[in-house]
Amino acid sequence: MASGTALIYDDEMRNHKLIWDDPICEIEVPERLCSCYEQLQGYNLIERCTSVPVREATEDEIMLVHSSDYLEIVKSTEKMKQEELRKISADFDAVYFHPTTYLCAKLAAGATLELVDAVMLGRTRNGMALVRPPGHHSQRNAANGFCIFNNVAIAAKYAQKKYGLERILIVDWDVHHGQGIQYIFDEDPSVLYFSWHRFEHQQFWPSLKESDYDAVGQGKGKGFNINVPWNKVGMGNADYVAVFLHVLLPLVFEFDPELVLVSAGFDSGIGDPEGQMCATPECFAHLTHFLMHLAKGKLCLVLEGGYHLRSLSESVCMTIKTLLGDPLPRLSGEMAPCLSALESIHNVRAAHKTYWKCLLHEGTTPLQDLSTRSHLTGKVEPAQTPQEAKKDEVIETDRFLDQHMKNIASLKSPFRIAVALDESDSHLLPPSVQIEKGTDAKELRTTSSVFDSKLLKEEKVLKMLAFLEKIIKKEVTSGLATSPVVSESLAIVLKHCSSLKVQKVLCVFVGDMDMKIDLEDGKVLLINISAKQLERSNTKYNIFLHWKEKDLETTTFISALTGLILPVAYSYQPDLTVVIIGQNQSLSQNGISLLISLLQGLAQSQVLVLIQESESKLLQDVIKLLMGDFTPFLGNYTPASKENVQMLTELRQQLQQEWKMLQCSEVSSAEK
Repeated sequence: MASGTALIYDDEMRNHKLIWDDPICEIEVPERLCSCYEQLQGYNLIERCTSVPVREATEDEIMLVHSSDYLEIVKSTEKMKQEELRKISADFDAVYFHPTTYLCAKLAAGATLELVDAVMLGRTRNGMALVRPPGHHSQRNAANGFCIFNNVAIAAKYAQKKYGLERILIVDWDVHHGQGIQYIFDEDPSVLYFSWHRFEHQQFWPSLKESDYDAVGQGKGKGFNINVPWNKVGMGNADYVAVFLHVLLPLVFEFDPELVLVSAGFDSGIGDPEGQMCATPECFAHLTHFLMHLAKGKLCLVLEGGYHLRSLSESVCMTIKTLLGDPLPRLSGEMAPCLSALESIHNVRAAHKTYWKCLLHEGTTPLQDLSTRSHLTGKVEPAQTPQEAKKDEVIETDRFLDQHMKNIASLKSPFRIAVALDESDSHLLPPSVQIEKGTDAKELRTTSSVFDSKLLKEEKVLKMLAFLEKIIKKEVTSGLATSPVVSESLAIVLKHCSSLKVQKVLCVFVGDMDMKIDLEDGKVLLINISAKQLERSNTKYNIFLHWKEKDLETTTFISALTGLILPVAYSYQPDLTVVIIGQNQSLSQNGISLLISLLQGLAQSQVLVLIQESESKLLQDVIKLLMGDFTPFLGNYTPASKENVQMLTELRQQLQQEWKMLQCSEVSSAEK
């Protein structure tokens, strides 16, 4: 598997700038680029990335998307004076031209293509291009919304032509709808386009009917255009993650892309004057982490919007850190999506159920009476003047970002893994893995004297407890141990966690579980995945998932991962994640790998994996993925059975008031 993260940047793209007064365009400034680059330097991330040189896109490459007539218009601006530039800018919506615009736009498109080449040729695994002018609003014959050439659309066409790709995913998390990309691929089933965007019932720019949830594509492209409209401002971390879990991930795992392109606009982040949303920089780290599990890790992010310079630069840094494999920061705020977000999720799933196997058994129909429609007619006097409100918002955003930077400074990187294995398994370990040896067991035995277990006499178990302490102290990120009796090892681990004052431990036990754990105080959340049918009632902290053996291919298990396990885990927000692979487990190797890898997004990526000795065939894959060197291959998509879908639906309904991230539909005010 390829390694490394590409970073593409060139000062030349700062020369494109506004040279007259325009209150609409004045926020798209050169400082957007240099603030990102300076912050990357501050986090010492530049030297950790692979620098890829920028080039100009050729005319033929640009015309993969744009007409020759439009190209000539942009080219002509190189020799124009200010009045001519101002006049031609007025021919388009929210656009300005500068004598350097044509060159900068060619560099922005060319940088994006260089990133695609670096990833597709295996020179790097993933990467990000910091470019301007942005691209996702630009159309075949028109500049639009600060955008000149449609960088990401050109990249998709280029990848199709040069590498013969048949399935490309474009994720647009900018706060504005990238209608340019939608128009270009509206009838193309080889490109799946996903966009969430501020919509407010068509009141927010670009104010298009085709930005709503029911615009699913045209002709052969029906089902391959996914719009998630935000009908109110203030959407936050929980809303964004919920959309990924309940809309994007189920569909894209079925789509199985060969390349993922991201129109990475950070005006959907906290403090941005355009978006007025509340997603924090670390949220973009989690969104990136999800996408890294697709297309065998081939992931290219391209800068679009983002107009609060500090929020933008912090979000870019969190994205790059995630691409590099650093531990993920904890998400802030309550993990409960708002009612309006749930309504949008509900409607998108209803609109697409005809086109996707994973939604085949959805019984939903679109909602018409949305909670936000009443706000369109009522006029409410503000409690503050706009100036007072803006001042308070700036103070609050700056205060939050100050705390965010302190939290990030406490995270250690990069990943390190410690193991406690038998000598016979040591050949599976790469040199960079830390092997616990020479353990001073005296202190551990004292700490663990309350345990009544023969396992405590084993040096391997003492080593496991030693690196457990290192995980909790953030000296290592993750650990792996084998055990002849994983249930007993888990009991020891949980008691040791209690003695170390770990507040919340998520345990995901795969296989037959022959022990009882005290789960009433909320310090442990247990999810048991087993093929054996048990008469066990589910409670808030003790969830049993009976997943039928015949449905345990990796792709069918995705519905359980995205529909139950991850929503519960993100609601819980653990301090440590423990994954146990026990006897008679019946998940595929890739299913287990995907489970562990996705759970690394939680608990600041602190994961302990316990494997039954009889399942040692899993060791090599688990070690690789804990080190970030392995992305599970999922294979051909098989939908979950109707029975399993019904079981998941019933579990969600039973538990969604306890774990709000399980909600994927609207709920009444009484229920909330």
